[in-house]
Amino acid sequence: MSNETQLTKKDNAVMALKFFFCSTGAGIIQTVTFTALNELNRFTGAFDFLPESIIENEYGLFYFVALLFSVIFNFTVNRKFTFKSANNVPVAMLKVLGYYCVFTPASIWWGNALTDIGWNEYLVLAFTMLINLTTEFLFNRFVVFGKSINTAVEDKSK
Repeated sequence: MSNETQLTKKDNAVMALKFFFCSTGAGIIQTVTFTALNELNRFTGAFDFLPESIIENEYGLFYFVALLFSVIFNFTVNRKFTFKSANNVPVAMLKVLGYYCVFTPASIWWGNALTDIGWNEYLVLAFTMLINLTTEFLFNRFVVFGKSINTAVEDKSK
């Protein structure tokens, strides 16, 4: 019998809340990084040297860098505190990489498309982060850590 079938509705609700609160930290990292890059470029033109062939517009580049920092934090914290998984870390990371190989190009595409037609870049970022929060929780819960939830043994001697 796998751990997946042993979790109660309450266990799943608590897990979702923990994921939300841990992901809030990742969201803060992502927002601060995106804002720093965006405003630095707005006021100084620091990234104007980049050729248009590399990036369609600045949103995609700044979003990608901010997302990268956010993902590293979120994976580390949620693996330990939310899912309490003793799963093989490289395998779990590869699964998360697979998720982001789909999510990142799609979210950069819609982010660039929406900012190109005049949407505010911070509104697009918030919208994208909500989609990411929901889909990443489901992916982590059922694909990445589904069978290894609560398998990490806590060291009580500390």
